[in-house]
Amino acid sequence: MSDLYLYLAGFIGCAVVIVLSGAKLTTYGDKISELTGWGNAWVGLILIASVTSLPELMTGIGSVTLVHEPDLAAGNVFGSCVFNLFILSLIDARIKHPITSLVKTSHLYAGLFGIILIAVSGLAIMLDEVTLALLWISPFSILLILVYLAAIWGMFQFTQSEKENHPHANTDSQHTKGELKKAVFAYSANALMVIGAALFLPYFGEQLAHLSGLSNTFFGTLFLAAATSLPELVVSYAAIRMGAFDLLVGNLLGSNVFNIFILALTDIFYTRGSLFADINADHLDSVMVVIIMTAVAGLGFMAKPQKKIGRLGIDTLIMLILYIGLMVTLFLKT
Repeated sequence: MSDLYLYLAGFIGCAVVIVLSGAKLTTYGDKISELTGWGNAWVGLILIASVTSLPELMTGIGSVTLVHEPDLAAGNVFGSCVFNLFILSLIDARIKHPITSLVKTSHLYAGLFGIILIAVSGLAIMLDEVTLALLWISPFSILLILVYLAAIWGMFQFTQSEKENHPHANTDSQHTKGELKKAVFAYSANALMVIGAALFLPYFGEQLAHLSGLSNTFFGTLFLAAATSLPELVVSYAAIRMGAFDLLVGNLLGSNVFNIFILALTDIFYTRGSLFADINADHLDSVMVVIIMTAVAGLGFMAKPQKKIGRLGIDTLIMLILYIGLMVTLFLKT
C-alpha cells in the first residue's frame, strides 16, 4: 500500500508540473506571437497546439522506450483526443451561449483533418496483421506523417487566405528584441520542465495500473490522457476569461491533429516492431468516439445552436454522453 501512495504522489507531482509549466508555455507562446507579428491564428494552431501537446509527445515516447508499454502510449494519444473534445463540454457549461455558436465555421478545416488522421490510425490497428512493416515501422505511420504535413500546409494556406487585421510587431527596436529574447528563454525553460515531468509520467502510470489492477488501455485513456491534457484545460479556461473562443477551439482541434502525428513518431521510437501491431484492439472504441465527437462538433460549427438543454448545447451534451460512455465501456473491458 505504501508503494501505491508513493507512485500516486509521483504521478500527481508530474501532473502539477505539467499544469504549471504548460500554462506558462502558453503565456510565453502568445507573447512570442505578439512580438514577432506571426499572427494569432497561425501561432494558436501550430505553436500553442503543439506546445500543449508536448506532454503527450514525451509521455508517448517514454511509454515505449522506458517502460515498453505501447498500450499506455496509444491510450494516452487516443484518450487525449477524446478528452480535448470533452473539454468543449466543460467550457460550454461555464458560458451563457453554446460555444459552437461563438466561433468561426472555419474550424471545420482542422476538424476534418483530425477525422482523416484518426481514421487512418484506426485502419492501421485493424489491418496490422496484413500490413508489412518497413524495418519496424508501420507504413501507416509514414502515411500519418505525410497527411499531418499536408494538413499543416493546407491550414496555413487557409489561414493566410482569411482577412485578419492584426498589427505586426516592430521587431527592429532593441526593447522589443530584449523582450523577445526573455520570452524565448522562459518558453524554453518551461518546455524543459514539461518534458522532464512527461517522461516520468508513464513510469508512475504503469506502476499505478499494475498495483490497481486496471488495464493499461483503460488507465492510459482515462488517467494518463487527462493528466497530459491538463495544459489544454488550463489554456481553455484562460481563454474564457479573455473571451478568445476561437483560440480555445483552435487549440483543442489543433492539439488533436498533432496528437495523431505523435502516434506516428511513437511508432518510430518503438523498435520492437510496429506499434499498431502491439496495441490492444480496444483502442478502436476510442477511435470511433473521437470521429463521432469531432463530427458532432463540426455540425455545431455549421448549425450554431442558440439554445441550451440545461447548461449544455445539444452538441456538447452529445459529446459529454459519448465521453462517459467510452470510459464506462473501457472500464467494463478491464
